[in-house]
Amino acid sequence: MRQFRIFLYFFCLILPFQTFAKPPELTPRTTRVKIEEILRAHATHHALNQELAKRALENYLHELDPTYSYFIEPEILQWTNPTPELTTKLIEAYKKDDFSIFQDIYALMIRAIDRRKALELKLTKETPPNDVDSEEFKDMTWTPTIEALENRLLRIKGLQIKTAAKILDADMQATFVQRLDKRRTTREEELISQDPKTRLSLILSYVLKATSAALDSQTNYFTPSEANQFMIQVQQRLFGIGAQLRDDLNGFTIVRILDNSPISQNSQIQIGDRIIAVNREPTIGLDLSEAVEFIRGPQGTSVHLTFLRTKEDKTEEKYDVVITRGEIVLKESRLETTLEPFGAGVLGIIRLSSFYQDETSSSTTDVLQAINTLKKDHRLTGLILDLRNNAGGLLPQSVSVAGLFIKKGVVVSVKDNTGAIQKLRNTESKVAWDGPLIILTNKTSASAAEIVAQSLQEYGRALIVGDAETYGKGTFQTFTLEASHYGRVNPTGEYKVTRGRYYTVSGKSPQLVGVLADIVVPGLFSTLELGERFSKYPLESDQIPPSFIDDLSDVPSLHRSQVQKIYNVDLQPILTTYQPHLPLLIRNSTKRLLQSRNYQNFLDALTKKDPSHIRPFGESDLQLQEGLNIMKDLLMLMQSPLKN
Repeated sequence: MRQFRIFLYFFCLILPFQTFAKPPELTPRTTRVKIEEILRAHATHHALNQELAKRALENYLHELDPTYSYFIEPEILQWTNPTPELTTKLIEAYKKDDFSIFQDIYALMIRAIDRRKALELKLTKETPPNDVDSEEFKDMTWTPTIEALENRLLRIKGLQIKTAAKILDADMQATFVQRLDKRRTTREEELISQDPKTRLSLILSYVLKATSAALDSQTNYFTPSEANQFMIQVQQRLFGIGAQLRDDLNGFTIVRILDNSPISQNSQIQIGDRIIAVNREPTIGLDLSEAVEFIRGPQGTSVHLTFLRTKEDKTEEKYDVVITRGEIVLKESRLETTLEPFGAGVLGIIRLSSFYQDETSSSTTDVLQAINTLKKDHRLTGLILDLRNNAGGLLPQSVSVAGLFIKKGVVVSVKDNTGAIQKLRNTESKVAWDGPLIILTNKTSASAAEIVAQSLQEYGRALIVGDAETYGKGTFQTFTLEASHYGRVNPTGEYKVTRGRYYTVSGKSPQLVGVLADIVVPGLFSTLELGERFSKYPLESDQIPPSFIDDLSDVPSLHRSQVQKIYNVDLQPILTTYQPHLPLLIRNSTKRLLQSRNYQNFLDALTKKDPSHIRPFGESDLQLQEGLNIMKDLLMLMQSPLKN
């Protein structure tokens, strides 16, 4: 049996699904078998029903036409709004390895490609508009008429050419238009493939993508090439510049800059800037995966990037940067320790970017070493554990990191697809730090980071400071690719499936709701619609009984009494250390933020249409600064008797 690897990550999109250089080796039977495997493993959905069939049809249409530039609404209405009779027919056909409904949609796509070709030929005689803004292409759906589709195509072309004109001379603009056409026709030729076997494999690949994604927002099917790309994210090792990008039609927008990466060393580059050329070749019209491949390269080589930055007055500034590529090992920049003097001691800040473990280190050993070094070299009076932008990691590491701050006790429980509940405990009495503790979180703190934050909050061991809530991913996934041999990709593809939910010691799951801050200090992402609840088909949240009193019911009865004798000593109590001071801490923080001109300017910028150009980390990390102020308040209050 193939090995499953458990992941507790919120995966930010670095690469999109790629077109298939070589389709997976799929047949109707192997496709149904793989769908059945995914359903058996899934936390909630174990059989294809009418709701899932409806979702699969919708997803399939999006897989074929993700840019809403081929189909028109009337011709696909029977599939976008299917009748119960149609979904029943689809389910019965699926049981017989019959995917003819999806083949019918694919046949319509082929006809839509012919129509698109005719429209493109017609558009060559028209002048694209130059009054186009990318905002009009957000939240698109299919157009109601062919005329409306033609107008959309013309306006998209206008936006792309408008952007290209800012960096290219007239001759290069012509080359750019040819590149756009080539990119489109290459994909169309792939879809139109006259080889029946190849076409069927493509259809079945899209069926697997559409059906798996119908189960929940975290379940996905990967073609072999996509599985390899996925493992680059998991291994977190590649050669490049260290930025996450988003395709915005008129360039690739930087949405995240990785710590200690080559691009982070250049202060000129900001989140929200758009890459519009690589080595003076325009990237507009390329797939995101193609652009990333151009940017990647051997360690030590240089890449020339051209950026556009939209300024507050809506004008755009172009600039060029040469960056030396480096090895991007995300887990090498996973922990950073700083300190700030306060009184006769220091406040320690440990920024943990993920929960990891390899042959040489782990998040637990690294955090422990950082704490011990702070205590050895300084008089440590307060500690801030910064879990902002921490997307998660290995489940056992979240338990052991939490165990650095609490005595014995349940940290997290997991309920799998069978309904069985397993409790993961800290079994060590010795804590690394039992003093004042604040955990900084934001809307991208997810999964394992949410386990640590919420459990320590529920034990009363830490105060949570930051965005009002975290990402809200309370599910765990397994991936079918063998953990020890990443190169051995199944020729039929791989899949990542949601196996269950996790719950902290209170029995509550952060799924959809996230971890709620004790003291809200808005940061960069606070106004954005980020979180599991904004994703497509998220699993609902639920609750199990609390585990503050641990009956060890998940331990085999044969060993339970023996375990109890050892385990039931030095259990972590529920603390109320911070609660008497919390109202004043909130009032003081609110007052400081209101009186801070810098912070108010920052909040004002967040309310604007696109606050992504703001970069509050580093020297201008106002959220961290307020976290330090709250810690200073807390220390002074804990040293003074309470007054009525």
